[in-house]
Amino acid sequence: MKTMEGKVALVTGAASGLGLATAKTFAEAGAAVALADWDEKAVNVAATQLAAAGYKTLAIKCDVSDEKQVQDMVGKTVLAFGGLDYAFNNAGVQNKLAEAADQTREDFDRVNGINYRGVWSCMKYELQQMRKQGSGAIVNCASIGGIRAGAQRGVYHGAKHGVIGLTISAAVEYAGRGIRINSISPGLFQTAMSDQMIAAGQKEALDAMLAMVPIGRLGRAEEIASTVLFLCSDAASMVVGHNLVVDGGFTI
Repeated sequence: MKTMEGKVALVTGAASGLGLATAKTFAEAGAAVALADWDEKAVNVAATQLAAAGYKTLAIKCDVSDEKQVQDMVGKTVLAFGGLDYAFNNAGVQNKLAEAADQTREDFDRVNGINYRGVWSCMKYELQQMRKQGSGAIVNCASIGGIRAGAQRGVYHGAKHGVIGLTISAAVEYAGRGIRINSISPGLFQTAMSDQMIAAGQKEALDAMLAMVPIGRLGRAEEIASTVLFLCSDAASMVVGHNLVVDGGFTI
């Protein structure tokens, strides 16, 4: 059922994983979708495949740590489709594992530039467009790392705590102007990021965390996609400034 016919969605980190699944689900719901990612080749392939299936898509190369590229990303979306109704600010990276005393400034800047400042920049320019329209919905991708702690992951967790803070602050500012802003905190999901953890020799750590998930499995990207669409839809019209945890019970 095309419940978002005539609407426009923007997804960052859209070349793979949670972002690609969400872009596909937006398209299946009838929205025109701008797929943005730093990996130009991969995002072009993703958008082309969706277009071949009959969906309206636009591929945009964007490094969200570069504010000018973010501004251009939103501008290209609006130019192509005439507006912006929904945004899923999903682009993110993991930090290099290190204790707090051994973390580097370079890694701190890299992770925060994408995971924290990148979300801030995306919201800034998305909100400028939505404010003109007097409508819109934004979902920021936080993490269970934004509400829990973990050894050697302080840089990543700090950024994700920040995403939740940015979300609830902006939600208060714009709720009365027709714009709803929420965040989502995925738990353990089968994504390129989890694959990278395994490749980096962290399979035992991942298995140990998975053993604490009551549902007993990794999540599927489509399960995040459907949750993002719910938060953007009219079915969530009274959901404002909420961080929705989707983790199979891990944090309980």
